[in-house]
Amino acid sequence: MFISDCLGINEAGHLTIGGVDTIMLAEKYGTPLYVMDEDDIRRSCSLYKKSIDKYYDGQGLVTYASKAFCCKEICKVAASEGLGLDVVSAGELYTAHEAGFPMEKVFFHGNNKTMEELTLALEYGVGRIVVDNLTELAFLNTLARSQGKTANIFFRIKPGIDAHTHDFVRTGQIDSKFGLALETGEAMEAVKEALGYENICLKGLHCHIGSQIFDIEPFEHAAQVMLGFIAQIKTETGYEIGELNLGGGFGIKYITEHDPVEYDSYMQKVSAVVNSTCKDLAIKRPFIIIEPGRSIAGPAGITLYTVGAVKEIPHIRTYVSIDGGMTDNPRYALYQSEYECLVASRAGEPREKVVTIAGKCCESGDLIGEGMHIQDVKPGDIIAVLATGAYNYSMSSNYNRIPKPAVIFVKGGKDRLVVKRETLEDIIRNDL
Repeated sequence: MFISDCLGINEAGHLTIGGVDTIMLAEKYGTPLYVMDEDDIRRSCSLYKKSIDKYYDGQGLVTYASKAFCCKEICKVAASEGLGLDVVSAGELYTAHEAGFPMEKVFFHGNNKTMEELTLALEYGVGRIVVDNLTELAFLNTLARSQGKTANIFFRIKPGIDAHTHDFVRTGQIDSKFGLALETGEAMEAVKEALGYENICLKGLHCHIGSQIFDIEPFEHAAQVMLGFIAQIKTETGYEIGELNLGGGFGIKYITEHDPVEYDSYMQKVSAVVNSTCKDLAIKRPFIIIEPGRSIAGPAGITLYTVGAVKEIPHIRTYVSIDGGMTDNPRYALYQSEYECLVASRAGEPREKVVTIAGKCCESGDLIGEGMHIQDVKPGDIIAVLATGAYNYSMSSNYNRIPKPAVIFVKGGKDRLVVKRETLEDIIRNDL
């Protein structure tokens, strides 16, 4: 009935998440409110880990892409499930460090890491720094030498793959701000430079072809291209790359029509390509890393809002105004991302009304969605927008000086606060 397995309906007809009544949560914690099912998050982590262990004979690692949703508690969950962690900023790195995440299992990404960020990564003993460009490589070698350390690195490679997704979330093609291109010889030049540096140890390669991808073929093609580059490196330099990060980008069900690939099916098919390609190219199968983020956090989360005005414009549309909007979920404004929603107190009733859900910002583009199907809705209702666990809290802002919502985890039928709601005092905390 619902797009996420963690959702249900109780005897009162209320929407539940992880068995917890969402109306009760809204009353207890206020709205807007992010709610995430920890059991569902752990279930996804476990499925990925079992799958990669099975198809790569224990020679693989699942790293959680924390940009999807990052706080201390999710870092602790990922660590306890045996995952690595993908971070892309000093803030995410610091969060992981303060949560006690094992630094040797952290991969530090980013297309323009600052000297301060690279210094912090070396001081913390980050496991792998994913180098994006030649400028960063030279900076990192100098920093590592000044600290008397050797930096273990990956190179981010653009494999030239069209992932058939939104232009804003396609990252594997040659015209991208991320990574080193194969076609121009830039990637091979970087490899040869790295092999000549005394304070750099080239451990592996990384690629990421995009986000919200439903097809397996682009991942298979990317694996072939990356393994081909590993073979080329071996031929030209004699050095054999031992680790390969195939990235993430696995799609999830935001609306009923979406049909994501099951984790095990993805792993089985891509591993078959990896194994056969390594055999054909006469190279050792590298240690394989993947980076799911959205597919772990996204389905496990919802956002609860309180309805304010309901404005019907005859023969045009009906606006349902909520107490949140683009400050807590900017994805519709950015990508025209689709969502499903419902009235939490009448979750089992037919969704026959078509509305535009509008946020409270002074911005005409502040919408959660248009043409959304929902039950009959009135002021004061609590509505739930589904599958918001990824790229909502992490992309939230204080536009119009609106405080960010709280984040609640539910587990085993119980709820707990993991991120406090911002206050008005928080908004002016840094003002002088």
